[in-house]
Amino acid sequence: MKVRSGEVDLAVQVRGTSGPTVVLVHGYPDTHAVWNRVAALLEGDFRVVTYDVRGAGASTAPSTQDGYRLGRLAADLFAVIDAVSPGEPVHLVGHDWGSIQSWEAVTTPGARIATFTSISGPCLDHMGHWSRGGLSLAHLRQFVRSWYIGAFHVPVLAPLFWRLYLARRWGDVLRRLEGVRTEPAPTIASDAVNGLSLYRANIRPVMRSPRQRRAPMPVQVVQPTRDRYIRTEPLDLERWVPSLRRRRIAAGHWAPLTHPEQLARMISEFVEDATPPRRLVVITGGGSGIGRATAVAFAATGARVVVSDVDFAAAEETAGMVDGHAYEVDVRSEEAVRAWARRVADEHGVPDVVVNNAGIGHSGSFLSTSAEQWRRVLDVNLWGVVHGCRAFGELMVERGEGGHIVNLSSAAAYLPSKILSAYATSKAAVFMLSDCLRAELAPHAIGVSAICPGVVNTNITATTTFSGVSAEEERRKQDRASRLYARRGFGPERVAAEIVRAVRRNRPVVPVTVEAKAARIAGRVAPGLLRTFAKLDLG
Repeated sequence: MKVRSGEVDLAVQVRGTSGPTVVLVHGYPDTHAVWNRVAALLEGDFRVVTYDVRGAGASTAPSTQDGYRLGRLAADLFAVIDAVSPGEPVHLVGHDWGSIQSWEAVTTPGARIATFTSISGPCLDHMGHWSRGGLSLAHLRQFVRSWYIGAFHVPVLAPLFWRLYLARRWGDVLRRLEGVRTEPAPTIASDAVNGLSLYRANIRPVMRSPRQRRAPMPVQVVQPTRDRYIRTEPLDLERWVPSLRRRRIAAGHWAPLTHPEQLARMISEFVEDATPPRRLVVITGGGSGIGRATAVAFAATGARVVVSDVDFAAAEETAGMVDGHAYEVDVRSEEAVRAWARRVADEHGVPDVVVNNAGIGHSGSFLSTSAEQWRRVLDVNLWGVVHGCRAFGELMVERGEGGHIVNLSSAAAYLPSKILSAYATSKAAVFMLSDCLRAELAPHAIGVSAICPGVVNTNITATTTFSGVSAEEERRKQDRASRLYARRGFGPERVAAEIVRAVRRNRPVVPVTVEAKAARIAGRVAPGLLRTFAKLDLG
């Protein structure tokens, strides 16, 4: 069907006959066809509307560059909404420039838009305000990513390059950039040249004088983690959007082409329930200490919390503190952890954050530590982390929406001691595992952090075992360590705060406490000093 908007005719396509109306707006230099696979997945449950924006595909082009200003583009969208859904609000989805122009519409008072999903396209006004916030590494990175904007402003050469070279090779370019095989529209050359006016008519004017643009409806911002051109994480969108949901997808810029199933699911979930979901956090060893404090800290952010512990009564107590759920799990058993992960996924969903916290302490020289004691320490401190990373990591990768894994290492991972052979080895292994896993899972938008506490006042001191001593001497050492740690005065809640911050900032390594940070620095600049320290008798 054709819809008239000002001086242009817009080519509109409607799929499906029932359900809420979802309008999909394409970007540059695409046509409505970029949405074909997503639309096909949605049309069984929704009435799906796509259209070629002005100057693209089967729609006509305005006669001047001013015809591409954001206000005109928003008017086009409103004309389409009036034609396909008179009197009823629609659910809007935009990609790239389709998202940029949709932001103009959703921030216009009185817009009949129920929800908005933005993919790889920010509000230019929001970008303008952010750019005035001072120079940072994030600003420099975005400037580098946006190199093409300057190129598109070059007169004569930019349109000539599109017509004579790039338009004929656009399919090959997408294959190299995104790994997807697609045939460009027959109108790609003229569409691309017309679309240059999107940049020329809007970028400089809006960025120079950004307006106050607020979106009153629920907004879902989907950030492809491999997007080469735009990042929305640094933007203070919460300032402009009261009901905001941020999501990530392990995809490049053209996610509608490469990941239609994941996008269709995100759109469907958001249309059906636009209430921003509470993040799901899973914590092992959550019955006490750092695990309990971490549960409380995440619950304070509004997250749903699931904890496990070998002491089920302690796990239940933690769950009662945070309105969460408790399970009895022995992390030494791969079968038990896998069964628990499946149960969590079935009963609560795939977690967004997993904290592998369960651990035990052990002290004693290498020669006095038995093979059985070594196995006990490694089974909990290392294999427990391996089992948790594997069981929940597989679920996160399969879901395809990113996540974060936190592994509790220790300052002992890089601070050698002649009385901590087994414990330090287990924590050093967790430290390296976290770095390796971070590299492996990065393409799936899953972050990994190694948390390295120093002396923290938890009950681990009361349960730490000691090699080569009598039961009476072990109790004496436990009591002495507990008193020393209590005098230190560094509580588990401070470690928990660092864990929450590490997830938010996607930090790879987080030393916690002064001694942990000092040892981290010393290990880089004066490792010999640490080796000397390791020889001291601290038992």
